[in-house]
Amino acid sequence: MKVNSVLVSQPRPAVVEKSPFYELSRNHRVEIDYKPFIRVVGVSLKEFRSQRVDILTHTAVIFSSRTTIDSFFHICEEARITVPETMKYICQTEAVALYLQKYIVYRKRKISFADGTFTNFMELIIKHKDETFLLALSEPHKPELPDALTKLHLRFDPVILARTVAADLSDVDPKRYDLLALYSPSDVKTLVEKFDPAELPAVAVFGEGTLRAAIEAGIAVKAMAPTPAAPSMVKAVDLYIGRLEAGEEIPDVELQADPRKEEFIRTQQHKLAKKSRARRPSVSKK
Repeated sequence: MKVNSVLVSQPRPAVVEKSPFYELSRNHRVEIDYKPFIRVVGVSLKEFRSQRVDILTHTAVIFSSRTTIDSFFHICEEARITVPETMKYICQTEAVALYLQKYIVYRKRKISFADGTFTNFMELIIKHKDETFLLALSEPHKPELPDALTKLHLRFDPVILARTVAADLSDVDPKRYDLLALYSPSDVKTLVEKFDPAELPAVAVFGEGTLRAAIEAGIAVKAMAPTPAAPSMVKAVDLYIGRLEAGEEIPDVELQADPRKEEFIRTQQHKLAKKSRARRPSVSKK
């Protein structure tokens, strides 16, 4: 079997030649098509107010996407909320942090960012543990971040600032492709609502949440990122194609629990509890 065509569930790059998939297409002589399966839209001011969250009672905002940044500042403008200059911004990646320049002056003392991994993001948030956080979320979202903040007893309020809606896939025929590259659980949801999972070609996924959604939908997943061997979707697809060309029999990717995350949370709970006890004033005996 050979992969001749791949459908990527992302918008077509403005400059195709600069896309990481371009080099892949040249190396393996594969046709790459792009089609976003979803659209992410900001919530209305009415939807925001229905959540009864007061932005100005918070001292820091946690962002993991540029869409929630757009929605946050749009809501503030529409509601005539002046965000204080003392507000801090905790971002999951540098790209998200740099996007804040669209709305505020970039100062390192109030903007910080992680490397994109869950543990590094949590370590960054814990460094600011005395803040009152506003956790900016899209719907749907993975529960691991709000769950972790709850377990660590940090002060935070989750707020939905964007929602994912399905794109029109009436012009998509999955049978034309040898591989589908899916980036989110919402991609999976949109796909199975329109097509029979049993009739889909091989699938590659990005992220544990997308893998779980695909498996639960009855989709056979053949490649996944990020992993130590495949930190990006492009690398995962590259390895999959190379293994096929070598004549390998490729088993389905299985969902595996990551005990490191739970161990990390337990360790941080212990550290924070220890620091809390150390700060507690001693009671003098009479």
